[in-house]
Amino acid sequence: MLRSTFKERAKTSPFYHPDPMNLYLMRHANAGLSRGNPTLDAKRGLIKEGKDQCMLMGRLLGSMKVQPEVIISSPLKRCLQTAQFVGTELGYDTKVEVSSALGPDADYISFQRLIEKYVDRDDVLMVGHNPNLFKFIGRIITGNGAAGVRMRKGSVARIDMSKHPPLLQWLVDPRMARSIYESVGKSSRPKTSRK
Repeated sequence: MLRSTFKERAKTSPFYHPDPMNLYLMRHANAGLSRGNPTLDAKRGLIKEGKDQCMLMGRLLGSMKVQPEVIISSPLKRCLQTAQFVGTELGYDTKVEVSSALGPDADYISFQRLIEKYVDRDDVLMVGHNPNLFKFIGRIITGNGAAGVRMRKGSVARIDMSKHPPLLQWLVDPRMARSIYESVGKSSRPKTSRK
């Protein structure tokens, strides 16, 4: 009886998805220092390090067989560039969609509506900003925002939206991805000579 009640309550959750949906949330890559003027800051593009982070994270997602059906970005230039570079690495050939629900001033309700718009998709990649993204992730996975999640520039989190509450499956940042790539090329066994 208790189990069926829980399942019924889960179905009324705004994030309940009976079909598997993987939501990938990505913070924009490095765009250098923030500008004091909001108009100029909105036009701030990625620096070389940021472009490298996009290529690295795109390759990592590709090696994990991530194939987003749709990529949505904040309207700010640094997010659009991040979405486009990562999309190119993944072979995504559709136009990146833009939504203010991923902008720096977005609220949780708008973000929730954006997710609901793509409920019929299996894999969705959204690119936005901190502090919104880590707050949104905290609310998604706990329902009340009590989780603290650190998202460095270029980080990607995968959330399984079919669970109740949705489950944060992993979060990878460019530093970790770089370490993984470097360690894969090296043997963990000590070298021994054969004479």
